[in-house]
Amino acid sequence: MAKKKSAGCEYCSNYVYDEDYEYYVCDINLDEDEMARFMSYSDWDCPYFQMDDEYAIVRKQN
Repeated sequence: MAKKKSAGCEYCSNYVYDEDYEYYVCDINLDEDEMARFMSYSDWDCPYFQMDDEYAIVRKQN
């Protein structure tokens, strides 16, 4: 079974701008093992990835 590839963090709805730090951060609290995999693999597939779909609510209303 082929692994589903996720897009980069910049397309994830969990990737939010933090005004205190003045840069984008992941809103999901990764555990130590997940953070190590994220930092060591450039093509890591995040299990929490959700496509940032701004129009999902509008489609739901129709």
